[in-house]
Amino acid sequence: MPEQTYSIDEDLKEARAMAQSLEDYVRGNELYGRAGGGFFSFSRMASLTVGALLMRLRRLRAFWEQLTPEQREILQAAENQHEQTRREWRRHYDEKMVREAHSRLDAMQHFFEECRDDPKLCARVYLPEALRRTIVQELWHAIDEAGIPNNDLAAKMRRVDASLRRYTQSDDFLWDAQLQEVYPRDIYWWLYARPPQPERG
Repeated sequence: MPEQTYSIDEDLKEARAMAQSLEDYVRGNELYGRAGGGFFSFSRMASLTVGALLMRLRRLRAFWEQLTPEQREILQAAENQHEQTRREWRRHYDEKMVREAHSRLDAMQHFFEECRDDPKLCARVYLPEALRRTIVQELWHAIDEAGIPNNDLAAKMRRVDASLRRYTQSDDFLWDAQLQEVYPRDIYWWLYARPPQPERG
């Protein structure tokens, strides 16, 4: 998982590709898109979604002082493309955000079923769920700032978080240490937790 061996260059490459493809993505029907397109699409890159892009833009901005002048230009261009698409296709953009947030939270139900049925598997497959919940948090901030009605989403987040707390316990930060300043424990508590590994018997 890239977050465990974080690279600013990799994050920047993905943010740029996602921003360049964002307009076509928000106008389309697919929820999980691909950056680029055709033969030259980034096949190994994370799926293109609004939340995935927001996550990368925010943490790259947090590392602004560490970026080279060239990296700053790339980031600013990606931010400008993101903002232009958001402004010109606002209804499509907002609908994609809400749909993605609900979809990611719904997908976590499978993880909770695994935790009930197989605690050992639960402990092994937690990292993708922590990333999923982190992306939802990025979406939540944007949805709230945009003034989009979100009572249903807020209630679903509370239910998911209650289940996460039930199946995890406090632990060290899960991702690369350089990301810790971007994700404070009081907000992103699930990145400082993991399911207990059952004793071997």
